[in-house]
Amino acid sequence: MVASRLRRTALVASLALAFWSADASAALTTVSSDPYLNKTSFHATEVEPDTLSSGATIVSAFQAGRFTDGGASNIGWATSTNAGSTWTHGFLPATTAFSSPVGSNARISDPAVAFDRRHNAWIVASLALHASPVYGAAVLVSRSTNGGTAWGSPVRVAAAASGQNFDKEWIACDGTSTSPYYGSCDVEWDDAAHGDQLHMAVSSDGGLSWRQASVPAAGVIGGQPLVQPGGRVIVPADNPSETAVKLFVSTNGGASYSGPYAVASIASHVESGNLRSSPLITAEIDAGGTVYSAWSDCRFITSCTANDIVFASSTDGVHWSAVKRIPIDSTTSGRDHFIPGLAVDRRTSGSTAKLALTYYYYPATSCSTSTCRLDVGFVASSDAGAHWTAPTQLAGPSLLNALPLTNLGYMVGDYISTSFVTASTGDLALPVFAVGLPVTGKTCTLGDVTSCREPIDAPATALSPQAAVTRSATSAGAAALAPSAGRAGRTQR
Repeated sequence: MVASRLRRTALVASLALAFWSADASAALTTVSSDPYLNKTSFHATEVEPDTLSSGATIVSAFQAGRFTDGGASNIGWATSTNAGSTWTHGFLPATTAFSSPVGSNARISDPAVAFDRRHNAWIVASLALHASPVYGAAVLVSRSTNGGTAWGSPVRVAAAASGQNFDKEWIACDGTSTSPYYGSCDVEWDDAAHGDQLHMAVSSDGGLSWRQASVPAAGVIGGQPLVQPGGRVIVPADNPSETAVKLFVSTNGGASYSGPYAVASIASHVESGNLRSSPLITAEIDAGGTVYSAWSDCRFITSCTANDIVFASSTDGVHWSAVKRIPIDSTTSGRDHFIPGLAVDRRTSGSTAKLALTYYYYPATSCSTSTCRLDVGFVASSDAGAHWTAPTQLAGPSLLNALPLTNLGYMVGDYISTSFVTASTGDLALPVFAVGLPVTGKTCTLGDVTSCREPIDAPATALSPQAAVTRSATSAGAAALAPSAGRAGRTQR
């Protein structure tokens, strides 16, 4: 079902944004809004978007109708074939009790997007949830072979056995025609009931069938598989306590993996205001196979009172650069940065690789649920992260009580996303993110279908990564803080 009537034009979105905040500097287009009216989840809330692009086409997927204790009513999708100028969108079929046609699952979560160039298949991976009790029951993929505007019924990658609890799946496909594994796709997930045990599966027929991979006995959360041009699969991930980044490598097309290999420690500040957030990695790869991984980290901030966004890179996935601070603000600015979405232009490589980063931030790190102001920012680099542009505010401020309150805090998503698209003026960055818009006299409340307004937005015009470069990235050096002790609870579903 294509819900094109839900789309706002760039002009209407720009006027709404001007009313929302005179400080925001980008006109936005709402690419999707939650239509589900069930009172068991927060109506009009969409969270946690992922994106992937191929040429001028970009596909996004996100949760629609967020539940308090895990998952959503359905997975929404939004597709643009003209670099974000216009969008078509709808919701996946046959997934949950709320989808059309109805599916067999109670809820669904954690969407991630891939494109299998060999089989001309766009693929959205997702996590099917059981309710009462809530647990991850299966990893699914939904396929589109018409360019991302019509989707089939989901295919099951793996089903949880008794006592298992699947979480945080992700997907990537080998898109290099000269690779010996061209057209293979890899899905990663973990079993939260068994030490967050890593699982992987691989498909060689466009996602129609899947076979389990051999993996080390190791725990992860938030892994993101990437495929180098020669077919080598690299999977960076957080450890279960989110105090370190490590990774796993496959040299046989995803049939088996070695690891874990150490990437870096994580020193993490817990954001104020009961916001749902954690230092999950965001990872991308350039045309030459260099892997970039970024996350929120406080190692450069005195007494760990706020987070920067930091990154590290590797040409082989095993040997990594020093952790570098992305210089969004000064280390004494008092701003807090988190939930990053990193993009790397896959038509660039080496010292001229183009990077773009979208992130959420608080203008003041010390705040409460009633006083925190949540903004969306953007920076970019045209020299592989050596220098970065000055930050641009894309949206905000949003009040936290405009967001759905989950059992892990107020939620915009455990991750957001940015992708490079090919436009007439060159390769441009296109972020997609959730924004909490105020409803006069209301707090976003479960069961009140008039109280929430959290759509998925994107800039009305894709963003150039080539603005004047003003700031240099900084390496960690010996003064880096010790890793944090981990956060209470775990980011899940």
